[in-house]
Amino acid sequence: VFNTSMMGYQEMLTDPSYAGQIVVPTYPLIGNYGVNQQDFESNKIQVRGFVVREECLEPNHYLSSQTIHEYLAESGIPGIYGVDTRAITRKLRSAGVMLGMITGDKTPGQALEELKKLPDYSSIDFARQVTTGAPYQWEPDPTDANPLFNIVVLDCGLKYTILRMMRGYGCRVTAVPCTMPAEDILRLKPDGIILSPGPGNPEVLDYIVDTVRQLIGKKPIMGICMGNQLIARAFGAKTFKL
Repeated sequence: VFNTSMMGYQEMLTDPSYAGQIVVPTYPLIGNYGVNQQDFESNKIQVRGFVVREECLEPNHYLSSQTIHEYLAESGIPGIYGVDTRAITRKLRSAGVMLGMITGDKTPGQALEELKKLPDYSSIDFARQVTTGAPYQWEPDPTDANPLFNIVVLDCGLKYTILRMMRGYGCRVTAVPCTMPAEDILRLKPDGIILSPGPGNPEVLDYIVDTVRQLIGKKPIMGICMGNQLIARAFGAKTFKL
């Protein structure tokens, strides 16, 4: 998949919505401000590969603690530079998301044969792979006895920014697994429920759609990106990949 942002490659790499994907930024220079310890969107790199036009080997930023090469290497994530990323983007825009491979020891023909053996990306339940293993409260404050609202976020591939923003508004924020039953969510007594963004195809997430149907009319519900598509499915709509 491609990304047209001019900045934010660290957030891009750690965004669970990109789980299992090779990401191609269209901006030509990547890594110029390094990697810091503040701008993560999850607890690890989520992409499976990173393709850039030009890699900056000497980043310059007061918060930078390592280069993007070092960050990818320590997590075992392959990256490649010197690629015409905008040419790839033009193909992706017309043909849609497709399987890909970064390899240094296979011919194009061999790589293609390997790709043919892989399952279709849209058939994989990535939400179940990236969701939290247990409920947790974001930045809990034991002195905050009267939060503005008690918000529960269903983690389908949650970005930390969503939690930071809701906490910044004065809400108590609890993230829960996307597999949590509706009755367990309601036991948390939320004032509102957010369905997070996430990777993959909402058409394979019937168990989340069933949960949403059981919550409709009982609590205010908001969806972001794929979360919004899941709400639409709960009301009978169909989704498809652009």
